[in-house]
Amino acid sequence: MDEERQATFGPDGELETEAPEATGTNDFGEETGADETDGGFNRYAVVSLLQKAIRRGDEEVSAWCAWELARSGFGWNLWDRLNTFVVEDLKADAQVALLVGRYEELAEDWDMDSRRGQMAAVQAALVVARARAAREGANAVNAFHAIAKRRAEAKQAGDDPAHTFPVTAEDLSAGGEYDVALDGHTGEGARLNRSSPFFRVHGARVGPEGETEPSARWKRLYLALDEYDYTEAEIAHALDAVDADDPWAEPDFDDSP
Repeated sequence: MDEERQATFGPDGELETEAPEATGTNDFGEETGADETDGGFNRYAVVSLLQKAIRRGDEEVSAWCAWELARSGFGWNLWDRLNTFVVEDLKADAQVALLVGRYEELAEDWDMDSRRGQMAAVQAALVVARARAAREGANAVNAFHAIAKRRAEAKQAGDDPAHTFPVTAEDLSAGGEYDVALDGHTGEGARLNRSSPFFRVHGARVGPEGETEPSARWKRLYLALDEYDYTEAEIAHALDAVDADDPWAEPDFDDSP
């Protein structure tokens, strides 16, 4: 007996202990079409419904759509779409992406259309449906593409663009708002002789919460033992949290090592 399948009664009243073999028919005994689920639904419509249900946080409909696709042999389509939805329809969150990936691995190990594979599919759909819905990635990409097109059109016409990227060439130059990015890892930073100390004092800062206690302790120890001699002001700044209201502000240290 398949340990992952509970005993159930079949349509003829007989006790079933084995998972039924795929027959190419739907729940009504009718031959399924190329894109028909076992319940008699079009798989494209079910996938579309799944995405809309996830956006609206409808857990029951999301769970049903996942189950219907998984049991009908469309697990490959389900997992492809669930991973897409994580990128398209959710607030950026590493935990959700990791959980969906893990459930997919389990479903593949157990066979996507097995009972345990179906449970993994439902669990993944519930994880996605319960997450914070927000089309951050999709909206950002659409907005940036639209700005790029308008910038190019304005340049061709000899006009100033009505909309710009959040970063301009002037911003990303020495003395600009994002000057700190031009460390020794870049050509401009190398030209400015911004070697490792510049990165450690300015470029490696985090925030706005700042370093954790052990991380700050280790960084202080590293700076103290480094071949360069850092001032107390530089060490304090390297460990200080980035200002939440002005995250790119960086002081000049005349006595930089």
